[in-house]
Amino acid sequence: MRLSVVFSAGSEMVHSSHRLALLGTLALGAALMGCRQKSSAPANSIVVGEFASLTGKEATFGQSSNEGLILGIEEANATGGALGKQIHLVVEDDGSTNGEAITIVKKLISRDHVVAVLGEIASGRSLEAAPICQEEKIPMISPGSTNPAVTQKGDYIFRVCFIDPFQGTAMAKFAHDQLHLNRVAVLSSATAPYSAGLAHYFEERFRADGGEIPIEEKYNDGDKDFRAELTAIKAANVQGIFVPGYYSEVGLICAQARELGITAPLMGGDGWESPIMLQLAGAAADNCYYSTHYSPQNTAPNVQSFVKRFQKRWNGETPDAMAALGYDCAGVFVDALKRAGSTDPQALRDAIAATKNYPGVTGVTTIGPDRNAVKPAVIIELEHGESHFLQTVAP
Repeated sequence: MRLSVVFSAGSEMVHSSHRLALLGTLALGAALMGCRQKSSAPANSIVVGEFASLTGKEATFGQSSNEGLILGIEEANATGGALGKQIHLVVEDDGSTNGEAITIVKKLISRDHVVAVLGEIASGRSLEAAPICQEEKIPMISPGSTNPAVTQKGDYIFRVCFIDPFQGTAMAKFAHDQLHLNRVAVLSSATAPYSAGLAHYFEERFRADGGEIPIEEKYNDGDKDFRAELTAIKAANVQGIFVPGYYSEVGLICAQARELGITAPLMGGDGWESPIMLQLAGAAADNCYYSTHYSPQNTAPNVQSFVKRFQKRWNGETPDAMAALGYDCAGVFVDALKRAGSTDPQALRDAIAATKNYPGVTGVTTIGPDRNAVKPAVIIELEHGESHFLQTVAP
């Protein structure tokens, strides 16, 4: 059974031809370009909304999480849906644009009457949407926003991923204990909450372990030339560089660092998770490492089963961490919906909060009292243009 889904977009769609064809197949009559159209959910269905960066500079995040979420809800519908009804998904593209999430989430709630909002990956846009969902008392579940402030917006806001204090600590310990680095530079975004938060937690733990951070440099989202910052870092004679950014900048940073003769390892977080990062960096990504939520190389039976089902659904595409998080986001939502026995917002909120030991593909998920997921991370090594699973880090 294929999911009933409506896609809306207010900006030009910029997909690869492969993803555009997939989204076109799924649209079921909804416009993928031009003005937003009124959604028409089937009668007696449960309507849930998703907002994601389907276009723009973080588009692979939204496209991957969207595909995982669609697969999760399709599988739920194929086994009877929830509460005797099918689940209808309304998908909105925020274009990777700051401010757009506010408009989108208001529309999902007021026009589409969604029972919950699923999204986003980027912490900045989740921080925009969360106060709206909290005010309207509509549960929101982020697949992959790791900034701690997201769930602090209220008791209706949840996530199925780990948070930056854990991710930053894990990478600091990895840099110090396993790469044996004592002097590390930090190059972070001056404008992205995700980048600033992850940089802070890395620095805090690295210094606590006796490491030194002799230089910190900043860039702005959308920058293309990082040579000035990298030249200053090179002069500081560091052993490594922590770059807690998004893939569109990180790929260029890796390439330009190697052009300048910097051979030290670069490290980062789950914002690196995109094939575009490797396309931009090429061989410059060798000797680089990042933390993320899952690896398709994990041999656990449930992970390998998910990979096969995802590849069958999406024409052989291998699911990345954002796809896995989208799938788990759908799973946690459907599981909570069934346990709630109702679409009442309070009952659904309480059921999500009570999630314990949910067997997700990104790890067993328990929602803690702060509405964050307690789960492991994995560390990826980049070598010869490919990502290689290195190790799992327990929470």
